[in-house]
Amino acid sequence: MWRPEKIAAQGMFSPEIQHRIDDVGACLKTKVVEKDDPHVCQRLQDRMAAYSVPGVSIAVIHHGAIEWAQGFGVVRLGGGPVTPETLFQAGSISKPVAAMAALHLVEQGKLALDSDVNQALTSWKIPASATAPGAVVTLRELLSHTAGLTVHGFPGYAAGAPIPTLVQILDGEKPANTAPVRLEAAPGSRWKYSGGGYTVMQQLLLDVSHQPFPKLMHDTVLAPIGMTRSTYEQPLPTELRSGAATPYKANGAPVEGGFHIYPEMAAAGLWTTPTDLARYAIEIQRSLRGDANRVLSAEMTKQMLVAGQGSHGLGLPIGGTPENPFFSHGGIDEGFEAVLVAYQQSGDGAVIMTNARGGQLLATEILRSIASVYGWPDFHPIIRTSVKVDPAILATYTGVYELTPTFSITITLENGQLMSQATNQRKIRLFPESQSKFFTKVVDAQLEFFATDAGHVSHLILHQNSHDMRGERKQ
Repeated sequence: MWRPEKIAAQGMFSPEIQHRIDDVGACLKTKVVEKDDPHVCQRLQDRMAAYSVPGVSIAVIHHGAIEWAQGFGVVRLGGGPVTPETLFQAGSISKPVAAMAALHLVEQGKLALDSDVNQALTSWKIPASATAPGAVVTLRELLSHTAGLTVHGFPGYAAGAPIPTLVQILDGEKPANTAPVRLEAAPGSRWKYSGGGYTVMQQLLLDVSHQPFPKLMHDTVLAPIGMTRSTYEQPLPTELRSGAATPYKANGAPVEGGFHIYPEMAAAGLWTTPTDLARYAIEIQRSLRGDANRVLSAEMTKQMLVAGQGSHGLGLPIGGTPENPFFSHGGIDEGFEAVLVAYQQSGDGAVIMTNARGGQLLATEILRSIASVYGWPDFHPIIRTSVKVDPAILATYTGVYELTPTFSITITLENGQLMSQATNQRKIRLFPESQSKFFTKVVDAQLEFFATDAGHVSHLILHQNSHDMRGERKQ
């Protein structure tokens, strides 16, 4: 296994802040930990190696200001160190930043939150649907993922691939690599994450502003907030590429051809740094209090942070408690993964960006360490107790279990340890909490095995996110 190169020393911090930085890097914890595990704390560089993540960049917000920002590892294997200025793709964190621009246009009177967006769209319109006859989609529904529109996310376009227009993407026409964006449910009837909805929003902003989307975002959000190392330009301008991290796959190999291009800019097209995203989070925190309203008024910011269906506001998921809520978002582009979290009242938060598939798991481990060091009330690991199970019993669980036609879990026994590998995911170790029920550490998921009356293991149940999925044993 490769090891990350020496962590780059950056910045001059007070001894107190440096101590906190060191503490964050010294004790990362998985989502689930074993009770009384003497090895529960793991070093940042060890976890980077475990996830094959070459580079990480972190910005921590404390009491409404960026207390520190620092890079760890390298921009590319054999390359220079990650610094706070290194550019990463933000993935879906592009959405809440773009949502701020849409809400700014609402306050300018150029858009309405609760009117039919088809009345403002000119280049393309949401087609009528037999699923929801006479349906009217609003900007509020687009921003809150309640519009009933299809297309979860976008894979981007590899170097050299033809790039579709936005209308081609919306209609699923070649060279677009995703399905058309269409109504599949009555608007407002349910919450379902839709990058397609944000692509409709992007077209809406283009039709209303008559400006290129990157310029609109620069003028309305990025420049006013001071996000000087951020752009929605796709592809990344040549003059900025030397300062960008190289994306990597989960197996540690670089993404072929380098970063993908995302014409779905509102949904996935932002290039930025943790420092700039921290500035975005601080702007929301201050705007909420009326201390800084460079983009949105305090009243509009409050609307943005009202949790509706799916605990989602207008661009941002809302978590925590009513007394101490936080807003957050994750982001995944090809070879880049990131996490943003910020508390509304305390002025604390963090942004973590990585340049590898699987980096979001690492980022959440870093987030738990930050939460511990800074005394946050959330993001603590779940504690479970493991038991010993006879290897002969473990061997009866091996096989392939099909949960859906495209999603299976393969169970193997390796060196006396039960291992699980889901379709297109990493292999992870299972820890027994009973003879037939097992948990994982990297995510909060449990697998429970069931046998027929004759004693043959027939299926498993995946318990995750308050849902149960049955998988039939096929091999």
